[in-house]
Amino acid sequence: MTPKILVFAGSIRTGAYSGKTADIAQKELAQQGAEVTRISLADYPLPIMDEDLEAEKGIPENALKLARLFVAHDGILIATPEYNGSVPPLLKNAIDWISRVREDGGKPLRPIPGRVVALCSSSNGHFAGIRSASHLRQILAHIQMDVIAPQLSVPNGAEAFDEDGEFVPERLRKTMTQVCAALIERAWLVSGRTR
Repeated sequence: MTPKILVFAGSIRTGAYSGKTADIAQKELAQQGAEVTRISLADYPLPIMDEDLEAEKGIPENALKLARLFVAHDGILIATPEYNGSVPPLLKNAIDWISRVREDGGKPLRPIPGRVVALCSSSNGHFAGIRSASHLRQILAHIQMDVIAPQLSVPNGAEAFDEDGEFVPERLRKTMTQVCAALIERAWLVSGRTR
């Protein structure tokens, strides 16, 4: 079985380091034999999570689309930037909305619990977005996602990528290979149990 992996970044800024990291993950996962879907959260705009809005209008269609994507994949790789020492609001809001999805067309839909996830982080500083990754790991674990231990953190983003969008430091390339291998293995094991 070929694991299906969903990849996206927590930033939609042009040239975002998280976007470049997600692009590298997409290539590495494909090279390791996964079937990869790369999306941008820019294509799924959502209002700020608001239970009054949900009660009035229901779950936004874009949240349902993202939830369906989560369910259709065996694993997810999220590349997050760091905003003010934590998770960016775009990413947190998307996760909050997806976590509200319980059904689709009257049928049960469980996009979050047990879903296998790998994390990458990046920043322009020396800390490499590790605070954001740590907070994101706590959030995802709290909503019962299966967050794997291996993680990639990219420091000094302005110098971390070459003109072709590849990592400059060899250690980052090696770590990405390890993270992707661990994600594929875990996704394969879990999907084998649940199908």
